[in-house]
Amino acid sequence: MKGLSAILIAMCIFLAAGCAAVIIGAGAGAGAYAYIDGALKRSYPANYEKTYQACTGILSDLKQPIKDQTTDGLQTTIDTERSDGTPMTIRVIIHEPEWTEVSVRTGYMGLWKKDISKQFHEFIAERLLKK
Repeated sequence: MKGLSAILIAMCIFLAAGCAAVIIGAGAGAGAYAYIDGALKRSYPANYEKTYQACTGILSDLKQPIKDQTTDGLQTTIDTERSDGTPMTIRVIIHEPEWTEVSVRTGYMGLWKKDISKQFHEFIAERLLKK
């Protein structure tokens, strides 16, 4: 019985520590990236319209045409192509009135170009600071 109690206590401590890590990570959100299934995600302290305009403005500056765009009211997905033919998908998602998440996926399945996605995020952060 003592062994079972020790295991339960250890699990509670582990779970409590995990929750603290999630809370700490959430506070750092604006500068942190998440890399999931080839998409590099980052949250920005800016409303949807400002973030969307930053993304489309960068595409225009880079002369990357928007090939397709879909919106469902909570997020907009933009499909574009870099000058070398590499596909890029940008997703702007509303989290709160003054917070958006941007997901950038560059490259082909299995051959993601994380460095290019990160550079696009750097452009977004720079542009949002200017506005």
